[in-house]
Amino acid sequence: MSSTLIQNATIASAEGLRQGSVLISEDRISDISYDGQEPSGNADVVIDATGYLLFPGIIDDHVHFREPGLTRKATIASESRAAVAGGVTTVFDMPNCIPQTTSLQALRNKCDMAAMDSLANYSFYLGATHDNISQIEGINPATTCGVKLFMGSSTGNMLVDDRADVLNILKASPVIVAVHCEDSGIISRNMQHYTELCGSEPPVCYHPLIRSAEACYASSALAIELADKASAHLHLLHISTARELSLLKQGDVCNKSITAEACPAHLFFTDADYGTLGTRIKCNPAVKTRDDRDALRSAVASGLIDVVGTDHAPHLLEEKTGGCKSAASGMPVLPYSLSAMLEMADDGAFSICDIVRTMCNNPARLFNMKERGFIRPGYKADLTLVRKRSEDDDNDGLWTVRDNRVPNKCRWSPFNGYKFKYRVAYTWVNGNMVYRQGVINDKYRGEQVFFDRL
Repeated sequence: MSSTLIQNATIASAEGLRQGSVLISEDRISDISYDGQEPSGNADVVIDATGYLLFPGIIDDHVHFREPGLTRKATIASESRAAVAGGVTTVFDMPNCIPQTTSLQALRNKCDMAAMDSLANYSFYLGATHDNISQIEGINPATTCGVKLFMGSSTGNMLVDDRADVLNILKASPVIVAVHCEDSGIISRNMQHYTELCGSEPPVCYHPLIRSAEACYASSALAIELADKASAHLHLLHISTARELSLLKQGDVCNKSITAEACPAHLFFTDADYGTLGTRIKCNPAVKTRDDRDALRSAVASGLIDVVGTDHAPHLLEEKTGGCKSAASGMPVLPYSLSAMLEMADDGAFSICDIVRTMCNNPARLFNMKERGFIRPGYKADLTLVRKRSEDDDNDGLWTVRDNRVPNKCRWSPFNGYKFKYRVAYTWVNGNMVYRQGVINDKYRGEQVFFDRL
């Protein structure tokens, strides 16, 4: 493997932005220098990064790559391509595929698939059910990112909303329990009300009223109550309401037993967008009000939200037809998650430093990842170089998202037609350039992630 010098970049960290150069040797960052100084050592390849932002590789703690069993929508190969095209170097994949990842053998099988096909680094959640406590107890904390618990909105036998069962799962897990919180009873009552009001297929604009803020808050509050009883580490996924933020506490991510994730969809869109985007932005939990969105943005800036993950969940576009009942919930967010976050930072929602903290540093620290998530000597060379569009850029169309140009297998994006000011230019995974100016290196494969847990 050759060495690479990324020269004169603006290096982004949680502490600030600083001009510098980074030397990659083999799969590691071997040296960093600042303010015009050169790193020690020679490089075979030199990248002039003047005017570019250099990030640690983005760590996405929440993706649905749909394999096995749902490969008409997506595969590990296709979605890991989309990931690296968006600067995402590590992904943690969810268990609601076919068969569901609810056994240790199924977990091993997915790791084998990823070793064959994933361009990004990877780990997988084990799914919790009413009757797989022995599998949860058998998890190896060094190789498994977490347990996924659905306390609302799931398929098959993965919905677990009985208090005793949830408590047992929380007590049994030797790793973080990441939870989807929506109260099924409240949702059912809301659905009955709106079908009586609107007919058998309520329009999608009613989705945030059916999967309501009340449903989210009630379930999140219960999850926290039970996690406190079990002395478990609970990670609340895709917080979508201002009210849920009242359940959270400030503090360093490593000192919290209750942590929380927000998603770009809930930070970017509002319920006003259903009128133009329709079911393209239908997801669970639902995109809600502008007040909810603005509160979430403030929580990212303040540190109340610990992590930003995508909940990347591809469906075929024909599966998104219908309304609240029949249209599939979920959207493909990769490869535009970092571009969307930078767009929001430009608008003053939060800072670039907040993006580094929530998308790079904190995921690595929360899950105790070994030697990833920071631009530091000796760390794995997972890096993302981003360009901002200049006023006189004559390749205007290249900055506009088009369904027919996305690398996702489903071939559409909720951002279709949107012109981002930021675009990922290069991505390195373990020192390997896997993405360069629109070209994906399909020859490289990422690594299984390991966790430094006692």
